[in-house]
Formats: sequence, C-alpha cells, structure tokens
Amino acid sequence: MDTSHEIHTDSPKALLSPPASLFDLGLQMNWYALYTCPRHEKCVAQQIEQRDISCFLPLYRSARRWKDRKKELELALFPGYVFVRFALKDRLRVLQLPSAVRLVSFNGEPAVLPEAEIEALRERLSRGGCMEPHPYLSVGRRVRVRSGPMQGLEGIIVRRKDRCRVVFSLDLIMRSIAVEVDETDVEPLSESKRHN
Repeated sequence: MDTSHEIHTDSPKALLSPPASLFDLGLQMNWYALYTCPRHEKCVAQQIEQRDISCFLPLYRSARRWKDRKKELELALFPGYVFVRFALKDRLRVLQLPSAVRLVSFNGEPAVLPEAEIEALRERLSRGGCMEPHPYLSVGRRVRVRSGPMQGLEGIIVRRKDRCRVVFSLDLIMRSIAVEVDETDVEPLSESKRHN
C-alpha cells in the first residue's frame, strides 16, 4: 500500500488546522467584485445563484417618469458590479457566465473584499433608508453615524440645501453610495479613530 499521500497527525494541533497548502490551492472562500456588462447585474446575479454560489447585489429604488407613466425601478446600487463569494479555484464557473466581464484585480490577482465591509453593507440595506449611487469620494470631512438606522456607518459628510448625506465608498471598485441622515445623528471622526 502506497502511503506517500497520507497525512500523518502526530500532534493534536494538526487535527485542528487545515494544511497551509489549502490556501495555496485557492480553497478559502472570499468575497470578490465581479465586473459585468452594463445593466446586466441582475441577470448575472441570478445565474450565479443558479450555480449555488453566494452573491450579493445591492439594489435601490428609483422613480422614473416617462411622458405617459411613472414607474418605480430597482437598480444596482453599484452599477456594473455584483459581489460574489467563492473559492478562487471556482472562478471559471463565474467568469464563464454570459455578461460576466472580469474580477476586480490588483497586481494581476483577484482582489479580496473585506467580509466585514460586505456584511455591514448588507445589514444597513436591510434596515432601510434612502440610499443611492454617488460620484466616488475619497476626500472630505469624515464622520460616523451615531444613531438611527444607519448607526455605525462611517463616511464623508455632504450637505446639499437642507439635506445631509453620508457618502460611503468602496475604494477597491472606486464607487460610492450616499445615505440620507439627520445631521443630529452624525459625529465627526477624530484622526486617531480614522486609522483604527
């Protein structure tokens, strides 16, 4: 009997942690941003789910008016992107879908989105509130929402007329969303808190 492929576990520690080579083989589940053809986000998300792969497509409602009618539409909060959770070894199952263009990459490698960012976005969307796409912002007065449905959200404050918004940005895809908040629910972030 050939035992060259058996894993010997002399220590209890070896039983508890997976071999480091699992991560080298791309078996770790991570969130990635998938770039899609314009206005194909819903179609791509549906196909991903049909393949039993986790995905997240944040949507928002927008009222559109035509000459003869008015209709409320559900549109992608990050136009052109679907967030997908899979092991890197399965990327072809995603990239072979019609209208899937490519994974957002950094230095030629698919860039991993922090799971905490995705989960925080999911949670805030489930609370409701008026969210919509906003031009990408990376500079401005940083604040944290201290109360209300968007409590804990950090971003850049933007004031327009009598409205106050916090702009939250996903730097990896250079996209932002704006959330309407009551100005009394917002507190400035100190320099030390920004980097923690």
